[in-house]
Amino acid sequence: MPIQAEGAPRKLADPFDFGGGHINPDKAANPGLVYDIDTKEYTKFFNCTLGPQDHCEDYTGKLYQLNLPSIAVPDLKGSVTVQRTVTNVGPVDATYRAVVEVPAGVDMIVEPSEITFDGASKTATFRVTFRAKQRVQGGYTFGSLTWLDGDNHSVRIPVAVRTVIEDFIADTS
Repeated sequence: MPIQAEGAPRKLADPFDFGGGHINPDKAANPGLVYDIDTKEYTKFFNCTLGPQDHCEDYTGKLYQLNLPSIAVPDLKGSVTVQRTVTNVGPVDATYRAVVEVPAGVDMIVEPSEITFDGASKTATFRVTFRAKQRVQGGYTFGSLTWLDGDNHSVRIPVAVRTVIEDFIADTS
């Protein structure tokens, strides 16, 4: 049986309802990659929500610009690119390959699709570009981005995207 979400009206559960699931403590102790974020980035985001400022061009009201281990784009109109930075906490010499599960109705491109770490580099930045395939006002569709190193590590982040029409006006009557 599919999982049902709690509340009224009843509906099939989606990733917003059931979350990330259970963790494996052994794998959590050796994650391979982590998405670091510090208080300066949160402060910048919150300050930019208060109004326009010089350093806010990428952040204005866009929570998906924070370096979190998930991506949720609530207002995809055309295309949007988000950036993430990961830190290698696994073996010094490692190469990860991106595997995507694309949300329905969206194109999803990861650049670069392979990231390599060595003794000189511990961090890598990648971009994920989302493009709406259709101009429709839709609900959220779900996917994921998983970084695989071919050995022990599978670092998965969930992706949620909702396409919107720019001039869509909800009927409030």
